[in-house]
Amino acid sequence: MTNEKSQICTTVDTLKPALITLSHNIHSNPELGFQEHKAAGFIASLLESQGFTVERGYCGIETSFRAVKKGKAPGPRISFLAEYDALRGIGHGCGHNIIATCATGAFLGLASIMDNYDGEISLIGTPAEEGGAGKAILLERGAFDQTDYALMMHPSGGGSKANLIGRGGRASGSVTVSFQGKAAHSSVPANGVNALNAAISVFNQIDMLRPTFQMQDNINGVILEGGVAGNIIPEFSKCEFCIRAETMHRIEELIEMIQGCIDRAAQLTGAVPSVEMEPIYAERYPNMPMCEAFKANMEELGETMCYPDPKKQYGSSDIGNVSIKIPSIHDYISITDDETIQSHSADYTKAAAMPEADEVCIKGAKGLAMTGLDILRSQEFRDEINKFHENQIPDCYKGK
Repeated sequence: MTNEKSQICTTVDTLKPALITLSHNIHSNPELGFQEHKAAGFIASLLESQGFTVERGYCGIETSFRAVKKGKAPGPRISFLAEYDALRGIGHGCGHNIIATCATGAFLGLASIMDNYDGEISLIGTPAEEGGAGKAILLERGAFDQTDYALMMHPSGGGSKANLIGRGGRASGSVTVSFQGKAAHSSVPANGVNALNAAISVFNQIDMLRPTFQMQDNINGVILEGGVAGNIIPEFSKCEFCIRAETMHRIEELIEMIQGCIDRAAQLTGAVPSVEMEPIYAERYPNMPMCEAFKANMEELGETMCYPDPKKQYGSSDIGNVSIKIPSIHDYISITDDETIQSHSADYTKAAAMPEADEVCIKGAKGLAMTGLDILRSQEFRDEINKFHENQIPDCYKGK
């Protein structure tokens, strides 16, 4: 390990008590997307205690923020991305307290040697990953206009075989539809307009269309509201659909398909639809030169890193939107050897605050910071990263 990487590790180790406290504070105060006022405040307060100025409410989002450390002259611009939103009813069952802590520790670790290098590093708080597409909104608002390279990690579970680099992710979208009908006594249903029937019709139509789906297409739905009593014709219904596909363009096609189902349901039942859609989460394009550098650094720290199963279908994240525009990594480090503990579960929430997770906070911070250093100090490496990105991103996304 080089002297500068050793210095990064020493800085992170010195900050370990503060970083673990940060992780536990976020974990103990779970907040949903765009409501993460405490989490953003915890991170900002730690940064300010270390002498950094924090721009709160970054790009007009209350729970976003940005802190910057400039080098000795202009040069490559690296951003570490922090997530800190929780899951409804589960808390930090996706370990975003760990993501936030790793990003914060990486920023502080690399900042300790930035005076030796050209360029700048930043820590960007990216709220609402679990729903709301915070990074996609930030991207549209120019939050990454001053970023050349984006780095973050994500906790996983299942031991070293779940320490993954270069894992992609499918595109995803969300459609919420409400139907307004008319209540009536169930003995005279013709006097009402059944909003629940409209919702059920949408589900049935989607099921009829499934044989036409492509291999990677997936639509899951749930009825959120569907009436209040069996002897009342439901005057209101609400359902939500989560859509996954290989590309963002395919998501757009599936949303159009669902819209057709909604329109037909409205025509059949007379219920009036209202549709809400979140920004689409794009498919992910991991930058493999950066991933390989992260792998080498994590292995130097004692971790075994692996590659994902190319046949396995993976979930989605708004880092995909960033990865189209900017060379990005979103690699995985396991916080538990127990293969039965999976993310988005109560057991994973508990695991995200255990000593093993605390160690991942520290190792992950070091690995990200060391990878950032690799980028800062080598024009040849940056050229390799940029060339890979240029060749990797489909032409349909270029120039947009």
